[in-house]
Amino acid sequence: MPGTYSMDKGEGVSPIAAQKQWIWIRSGVRLLLAAAFCSLLAACASSSGGKVKVVDRNQADRTPATTSGQYVVRRGDTLYSIAFRYGWDWKALAAHNNIPPPYTIRPGQAIRFGGAGSSTAARPVVAKTAPSVAPVVAGKPAAGSPAPARPAPAATVSNTTPPASSAPSQASGKGAEGWMWPTNGTLIGRFASNGSLNKGIDIAGQLGQPVLAASNGTVVYAGSGLRGYGELVIIKHSDTYVSAYGHNRRLLVREGQQVKVGQSIAEMGSTGTDRVKLHFEIRRQGKPVDPLQYLPPR
Repeated sequence: MPGTYSMDKGEGVSPIAAQKQWIWIRSGVRLLLAAAFCSLLAACASSSGGKVKVVDRNQADRTPATTSGQYVVRRGDTLYSIAFRYGWDWKALAAHNNIPPPYTIRPGQAIRFGGAGSSTAARPVVAKTAPSVAPVVAGKPAAGSPAPARPAPAATVSNTTPPASSAPSQASGKGAEGWMWPTNGTLIGRFASNGSLNKGIDIAGQLGQPVLAASNGTVVYAGSGLRGYGELVIIKHSDTYVSAYGHNRRLLVREGQQVKVGQSIAEMGSTGTDRVKLHFEIRRQGKPVDPLQYLPPR
C-alpha cells in the first residue's frame, strides 16, 4: 500500500522515530492535564461567584440560648459571664433567679434557665460543683452614677426563653453612640446573623498590640473561663449593651473597673485560637449584633 512500510524480521524502530513517538506522548499528557486544570478552575469560579471566601476559625461556643437545665457556678464566674456564655440578657437571668443588685453569686450556686425561676428544679447543665470560696461579685457601677434598678421578681419572667432582640439595621438606641474600633488590623472574619457561625468580627494584628475599650463602661468579666474565647474581657456599657474582647495575650483590667473609650484593656494574642487576632462582639440585650453596624466606617 502506498505510504506504508513493512519492516523485515529483526528490523526495529530507529532511535529518531522512537524519540518522536515519546515527544508526542508527553505532549498529549500535558494537554490532558491542562484541560483538567482549566475545568477545575471553572467549577470553583462558578460555585463561589469568583469571590474569596473568608474562613471563620473562631472556636467560640455557637450554641443557641439555653432555655432549660441549670449551671452550677464555679470560681471566677460572674452573672455577666454566665449570661454571655448561654445567650441570656444579664438582667433577665438575674430576675429569673431572684438575684438582686449587686448580683453576687457564689461557687456551688445553681443558676437556672428553665421553669419558673429559682423555685423550679432542673436538670443540671454542669454537674461538677466547685468548693465553696469567697463570693464572686459582678462589676459595680461607677461612683456617682445611679444604681441599677432592682430586677423584677422571677414570676414576671415565667417564660423559658430569654427576651428576643433582633439586630437593628443601623446603630440606634441607648449605648449605640460613641463606639470606636477596638484595635487596628485586617478584618478576617465577619458577623453571621444565622447564629451558627461567627457571633462577632475577627481582626488580625501583631502579638501584643493594644486592645482598646470600644466605648465607656464597666469591666464585668476578665478571665479565661469561657471555652473558645481564651483570655476574655467583657464590658457592660449600659443596661442594653455589652462588648467582648477575646483571644488576648494579657489582660490589663480587672472586674469592676471603670474604663473609658479608647483605653487599653488588653494585649492582642492567640489564646484559645490558631492565630494572633482579636475576636470582638457587641451584644444587645444578650443577643449578638453585627459590630460593623455600630463601629465607624474605615
